[in-house]
Parts: sequence; structure tokens; C-alpha cells
Amino acid sequence: MLCAVLAALTVLAGCTPRPAGPEPAAQQFLTAFAAREIDAAARLSDRPDAAAAALESAWQSLQAESLTATTGDVRIDGDTARVEYTYEWHLPKERVWTYSGELQMGRRDGEWMVRWSSTDIHPRLGDRQTMSLRSTPAERARVNEHAGSDVLVPGIVYRVRFDARSADNVRRSAESLVAALREFDGSLTAQSIAESATGIDGDYLVTRLREDDYERVASTLGSIPGVSISDEADLVATDRTFAPDLVAQIKKTVIDEVDGKAGWSVVTVNQNGVDIDVLTETAAQPVPSFSISLDRPIQVAAQAAVDARDDQAMMVVIAPSTGDILAVAQNEAADRDGPVASTGLYPPGSTFKMITAGAAISGGLATPETMVPCPGSITIGERSIPNYNGFALGTVSMATAFARSCNTSFAKLASEMDDDALTVAAAQFGIGPDYEVVGLPTDSGSVPPASDLVQRTEDGFGQGRVLVSPFGMALAAATVAHGETPVPRLLIGRETEIDGDDPAISPEMVDGLRSMMRLVITSGTADRIADQGDVYGKTGEAEVDGGSHAWFVGYRGDLAFATLVVRGGSSDNAVAVTRDMFAALPEGY
Repeated sequence: MLCAVLAALTVLAGCTPRPAGPEPAAQQFLTAFAAREIDAAARLSDRPDAAAAALESAWQSLQAESLTATTGDVRIDGDTARVEYTYEWHLPKERVWTYSGELQMGRRDGEWMVRWSSTDIHPRLGDRQTMSLRSTPAERARVNEHAGSDVLVPGIVYRVRFDARSADNVRRSAESLVAALREFDGSLTAQSIAESATGIDGDYLVTRLREDDYERVASTLGSIPGVSISDEADLVATDRTFAPDLVAQIKKTVIDEVDGKAGWSVVTVNQNGVDIDVLTETAAQPVPSFSISLDRPIQVAAQAAVDARDDQAMMVVIAPSTGDILAVAQNEAADRDGPVASTGLYPPGSTFKMITAGAAISGGLATPETMVPCPGSITIGERSIPNYNGFALGTVSMATAFARSCNTSFAKLASEMDDDALTVAAAQFGIGPDYEVVGLPTDSGSVPPASDLVQRTEDGFGQGRVLVSPFGMALAAATVAHGETPVPRLLIGRETEIDGDDPAISPEMVDGLRSMMRLVITSGTADRIADQGDVYGKTGEAEVDGGSHAWFVGYRGDLAFATLVVRGGSSDNAVAVTRDMFAALPEGY
């Protein structure tokens, strides 16, 4: 009676009659093994002790989560038999390993049992061998730039932490930290470290150091009471001077997507811990490298050009054919106000005459050949508008007025336009819509409708309520070069979302602007850059409190640019910065 009750509750070889035939006996063994009922499975073999140790080792070494085991073909030869088995192991991280082998079966006293061998676990497993699950990390993705070189690569950073509770003298330790880290982070102060560390329970993260920087101060940091160091995998900039703020933004954008899928294998290991064989292997699946549109030679040349200025200076370069953002450069003086090259809004001055001229062509008011007045000054409504130093040209073509930058001509044209003519034209050139560029904060500008005559007049030569960013003006130049506004992008493969009207620009506007912008270089206000190839552009000087902004906007080939020197005075200064950039580019650019 007791034996019958136990047989109903569990599989116990001592009480349960052995199945008739090798296949049912083999299946009973496999079922117990798959259920991780190790002792029950081992007792169904002729060597229970050896079987139990090997079966349990398989589960542990594979870190298995579950096992499905089934029988297949059976071959009987008297009191021996071979029963095919198929194992499907379910391993950590959704790994599945399936293989087949054979159980050697024997009959003794009419009962079938497993003739134990390590091949009952895997056909290539030796009797003194174990299996081991190995993981192969996928190489972390890199980030490269348009010209192909790496910008961010997998590396190690070191976290420098400070625990005020472990320091004998918090102030002294904080001062030592500042001294050790000053060349890497000049913003740290002993007071801020001490206050932050004493205000929390546990460690306070002071900074992160690149591996090469950490090695220089490792011994010093290790001697400061309360300081602890830990390392972590990260993406590390290959050149800390290459668009550091922008590259840091890109890093934040992609850091959670760089790990890929680790590979794995199962190997056999002998009693001495030496790998003998690879039973299965799945290669790691690294994430493809990320690409950003920044072009290293262009970015480096643009950065050097703006760095040469003491005033706030910035430049954005865009490829008209693709919308790729090739360079976003601003000097240290500009950095103090944030990412102003892409988000800063400034009055555009005479560069806005690109928009006014386009609106005049679109509205049928004028063509480049249309004769327009260019007096030294003009009064519209209650506003008197002068030209620079009061120069006058008389009556000239709109192209000449554009090349010589006649405020009076374009103020008069704007005064004759509809309230929203400049708003619509600006949108046709890419100024006004919101661009959600992945990895780059942007603001193209604002051109509100002007029902007031004076307001509209001032807007016409870039001195009213019109505000633009260098990013927005680079888009405008790219529009002229390409014939339509390209969609700007920084991280290749990530679409830019556009919110706002984006009306198509007419061919007449494009053709008219191109001819006039070339005239600016050959016989107008930007002749300084005439030696740099077929440049098309428009200069601008925007009056503001305390001085005037210097602008130069245009394109050469597939490079559209906008350069701004804040309170830089004459637009010639912006032309000079742009010329420096072009002159520094390698041949072929």
C-alpha cells in the first residue's frame, strides 16, 4: 500500500515498476532529467552516483532555466538498445540550444535502464569533462563623422566620488580634490564639493575622468581621505576639442543603444579547467556604428576661424543637397550663452534682403533687372531709413541694390508688400518652422506678419522685429543653392520632425537670388572672399544697442554657411571669418 501511494506522488525508481521496453525507460529518464529531479533520473541508470553528479553539473554550468527532452528513433539489439534523444535547453537571456544524441540502454533481469555515460548529456562530452556557458560581449558601437573618422569610441571612464563621512577633514580633502582635478574641470570648488558631499548620505560624484586623464592623477586621488574610484564602460571622445558640446549631446542620444547583443557559446572543460571543445557558438551581434553629419575638416576649419575672434563668433555650415549639418562652431566667448549658433536669435540686418528680394520676385514687384531707387535716405511713414554712411546710387537694378546693400531700396519694396509677404517668403527659405533635429537644439527664427507700415518697412532690411539664428540663415542659403529647403539632420538615420508651414520656393526666386548673391562677391560688399572660388553670398550689419552684428550668409558648391560676429561691427569682419574657414579646407572641398 505504501509503495502504491508513493508511486502516485512522484517517480521513485525503487517503487515504480520499470517500463517495458527501452523507449519508455529512456523517456522516464529524460522526463526526470528535464524536471531536474536529479536523483530520480540517476536511479534509472546503472551508475547512479556518477550520473547524479554529471546531471546536476549540466544544469548548474549551463545556468539553465528549463529543459525539454524527447525521445526519437529506437534500435534494439538483444539486451542492448540505442534511443535517440533531443534536448532543448533554455538558457539565460532567451538563449535556446537544441541538439540530439543517443542513450545507451541495457536490459538486466528483464528491466531496461540507462547505461550511464557523459554522452547521455551531450554526444561530444567526455566522462571527465563538464560543460560551461560563456558570454561574448558585443563590441560597443562607435560614432563617426561625415568624413569617416571616429568621434566617439568605446572606452573607460573613472568616477571620482567623495564620502564626507570617511574623511578626517572634509575641507582639506575637498581642497586636495580641487587641486588634483583643476586641469580637467576648472569649475570645481572646495566649497561646492564639501557642501554637496555633506548634504547627502553616501558617496558624492565629483567628476568623471577619461582613462588617460585618470592615470595622470590616480596616485594623488588615491591618497585623499574619503575619495573612492570606480570605472564604467562609456563612449569617449577621440578629440576633446572637436565640437565638444555637440558631441556630448550626440553621446546622450545614442548611449543607450550602443551595446548590441552579446554572443554566447558552450564549451567542454577538462578536469584541469582547460577548454577542450566548442559545442555550440552564437556570434555577438554588435550595433552598427552611428554616423553624424559633422565633417571633421569643415568643423575644424570653422572652429579655428571663429576661435580667432575675441568677440562672440559662430558659424553653421549645411550641405544643401542633403541637409547634412557639416559644422556648428562657436568660440569660447559665445559658449557662455549656450548653443547660440543653432538657437540664438539675432536681428539679421541686410542678410534678410535675401528674403525681401525673394518676396519681391514672388509677388511680382521686381526682378533682378527691375530698376529701383537707391537714395541716401528715404522716409516711409514716420520712419527715416538711411543707407550706410548715407551712400546713394540713384536708380539702379534691384541686383545692384542687393549687391551694394541699399537699405532704402529694400525698405521701399517691403512697404509695398502684403502684411504676411515676408513671413511667407521666410518660410519658403526655411526660416520660421520648428525643426526637431535629433542631437541638436535649434531655432530657425521668427518673422511675424507686420500690418504696421513702419514695422514692415524695417523688417524689409532686417532691422524690425525679425529675428534669425545662424542655423536658420544657413538653411536659407542652402535653399537658394538647392532650389528647395533641405531637411536638416545631424544623426544619420534619425528623421527630423518639422512643425510649421514649409511652402515651396519658386524657380524664379531661386534663379533671381543666385545671380544677385554672386554679384555680391564679384562687385559688391563681399569682394574680400572673391579669391575663394564661386562663392555666392549676402553681407549684413544689424544695428543693436552697443554696436552692430556682422553677418555673412551664402554658399559655395555644396557648402551653405551663415557666419555671425556678435557686435562685430562691419560685415567685412564676418566675411573675413568665412574666408578663413574656406582657406583652411583641404583641396577638393
